Amino acid sequence: MIGKIQGQLPIVTEDPVELSSRVIDTGEHDEAVNRVTQKVSALADGFSIVESFSHVVTFQTDTGLVCFDTSSNSSGAKVVGALREWSTDPVDTLVYTHGHVDHVGGSAAFAEEAKAGGRALPAVIAHEAVVPRFERYQLTNGYNIDINLRQFGGISKRHGMNVGDTVSFLNEDVMWPSSEFGDDLTIEVGGLGFELHHSKGETDDHLWAWVPEHRALCVGDLVIWVFPNCGNPQKVQRYPREWAQALRTMQGYRAEWLLPAHGLPIHGVERVDRVLDDLATALELLTRETLEMMNNGESLDAIVHSVTVPDDLITRPWMQPVYDEPEFVVRNLWRLYGGWWDKNPAHLKPSPEAVYAAEIAGLVGGVDALSARAREVADGGDLRLACHLVELAVQADPASISAHGTRAEIYQARRDQEFSLMSKGIYASAARESADIVEDAEQGD
Repeated sequence: MIGKIQGQLPIVTEDPVELSSRVIDTGEHDEAVNRVTQKVSALADGFSIVESFSHVVTFQTDTGLVCFDTSSNSSGAKVVGALREWSTDPVDTLVYTHGHVDHVGGSAAFAEEAKAGGRALPAVIAHEAVVPRFERYQLTNGYNIDINLRQFGGISKRHGMNVGDTVSFLNEDVMWPSSEFGDDLTIEVGGLGFELHHSKGETDDHLWAWVPEHRALCVGDLVIWVFPNCGNPQKVQRYPREWAQALRTMQGYRAEWLLPAHGLPIHGVERVDRVLDDLATALELLTRETLEMMNNGESLDAIVHSVTVPDDLITRPWMQPVYDEPEFVVRNLWRLYGGWWDKNPAHLKPSPEAVYAAEIAGLVGGVDALSARAREVADGGDLRLACHLVELAVQADPASISAHGTRAEIYQARRDQEFSLMSKGIYASAARESADIVEDAEQGD
């Protein structure tokens, strides 16, 4: 797989549909497929997309616009400005595909525009689990800010995400749902019908929509032009099996359009079907093989190092693990179906990590010997094992500058070899932590 996954790519083609069609038809790409342009594109007569973080998909109706998602708080005003280049109709309804902050935070800009124009605020429709999500964000505000700093800390500020530039993870002026539903809801706005369906997937509050008149699927984060975000190691439970089931249901509609909240809009029945099928196949494979090994009594360690997705599937441009990755989905499946214990008896009620690390360091001749072995193992190419060893070294002696120096180098090397944003963020954070300790010590001298 190494070498087949492309790194950062340019944005060249203005029309996102032209680009997605070319990429799906050829299976190759030399341009970015996840774009944040803050530009609006008219996709067909009556609906458009603003490519942001997240995108906003908008439909025209006789009584105003229906927008799926609102982007983030930091990009909401840009989205509204771009949308107004396409239509000046009032926004009648906002539909949250789920409650992640990059999908709901921009609602404040929509509300501000409505107030400035002397219009009523848009109605906000969401699944009934969105409000409990908002309440949980308030309860765990500091923790979520810390996660995002680690997960997105390496992203350039030119993307407008402003990670860490806030004291509130969920912006205080976000619009809360004014209408909620459970499993399914059919609505009509200005003569245009929308069929809303709840499905667990990336979240427990996710919905997707079928718009019959346009033969369009609005899918939120159930399709994001990367490997499904179904194993995020720092976030709450994801649902691979239910996610795959939703994708299979979508296939049955034979849609002409698939409109995601990240990545490129897709046009054409066969193209839509191919992408949905690939995503569902990967999730089904991981779920089936993980559960089979669990049912056979295997440990989490055995499963994590056995179950994966074939290279020919995961290297496709709409499947690449540059955000999340299969190994993390396996762990999420274990958490969902098996709890938190990994079947290693020593891990049930373990010794404090610092105590265990000090014992290991003593056995091998001290922290310096452990650090030296970590560096030797890393130089030999086994960064997984090297990380274990150097972590033991700094846990055994948190004041060891030489151990932290080795730790910074090893985690930076690990970060540079990883594909997914999840892995890169965590390893880069560890490298920075130790590098800062070394720098502070040198300045103190």
